Formats: sequence, structure tokens, C-alpha cells
Amino acid sequence: MKRLLTAVCAGALACWGGANAISAFGHEWTVQEASDWAVENGALRLKVSGEPVAGQPRRPTKYALLNSKPYKKVTVEAEMKRGGRSLIIVYAYQDATHYNYAHISSDAAAKQPVHNGMFHVFGGERVRMSPQDGPASFVGEDWTPVKLTWDGETGRSYVEVNGKRNPSLEAVDLSLRWGMVGLGSFNETGDFRNVKISGEEREPGTVGQK
Repeated sequence: MKRLLTAVCAGALACWGGANAISAFGHEWTVQEASDWAVENGALRLKVSGEPVAGQPRRPTKYALLNSKPYKKVTVEAEMKRGGRSLIIVYAYQDATHYNYAHISSDAAAKQPVHNGMFHVFGGERVRMSPQDGPASFVGEDWTPVKLTWDGETGRSYVEVNGKRNPSLEAVDLSLRWGMVGLGSFNETGDFRNVKISGEEREPGTVGQK
């Protein structure tokens, strides 16, 4: 399951040094270290938490990117099981310093503004894009159905948890209009299963441009 990436690192995917590929849900995914992940009983497990590099902007670094062309519209569906408080879905990923992500947490945003929301990374530290209204997303430690929908043409994205939308997980961003998708966590662990990804692909473009 561990293979060094070669041509997969071209185009919009700016690979990490020493990146590896893992296979899950009928697809290949790019990760920093294959040993941090496991595929067990049909689930993708992030076994090792990751912290942003000291002295660098705070933004996620531990996620598995789907090896595909960039999407201009995409829906990501999965059942998630947190190992800590939260997990993330990455979308509109253009390179390691330009992407958006949904932070799905057991904390309400009003309690912890950097949790349970839609966030934007554009060359620096992550910035919240969504309101702080609404409840926490994870109310237990069991498997939870999560669905992210994003349209790069309108810039609109939202997440449904247990079939319900939450103001904390809705945003509009017109600076990143295309990109790849991924699964992971900001600095914790967790599991993903029954992952389904559908949408409209496009060719890579210039970072930050339509």
C-alpha cells in the first residue's frame, strides 16, 4: 500500500517532500507519511495527529488528498468517527498554502472560534469564513454522516451533518474557484468510511485565478 509518488505530483498537486500514496475506497490518496494511516475493515484511519510546524502559519498539515484532476464542483460524502474533538474535509486545494477546509467539531464555534466552521488558507494562517452561529457538529463519538457540497462557480460551500445544515458550516469564497479534495484532521485522529466523491473536474489553472 505504500508507494513513492512520481507523476502524480504534477499540476495542481504540490506534493510534500517524501510524500506517499495509499489506496482506499477505490482511489489513491496522497499523504505525507503512509505509516500515519491505515485501511482497516473498510475504513481509512488517521492514526497519528499532526501539529502545524513551529514558527509557521497555523493551518492543517495532516490530510489525505484524492489523486484526481481538480474539481470545479464537488460533493464529498462520508461517515466520520472522531478520535479527538474534530475532523476536516479539504476542498478547493490548489497547493499546500492555498485551499479551504471544513472543520467539523464537537465544539460550538461560539465557544471555540477556530473550530466548527469553514476556513480559508491563502498563503498564510487559516482564517474563518463562516458565522459562529449554530451548534456543535459531533454530539457523540459514534459514526456520523457528513456531506460537503461546494460550487466553485458561485464560491458557495456548506456541510450537512446527520442530514442537517448548520450556519457555522456555510461560506462563500471566490478566491479559490477550483481544486482537489481531501480528508484528515487539524491536529487529532479519526476514521472515515463509506466515502463517496462526485462532481465536475477541470484542468489545473494558475493558483488563485479562475
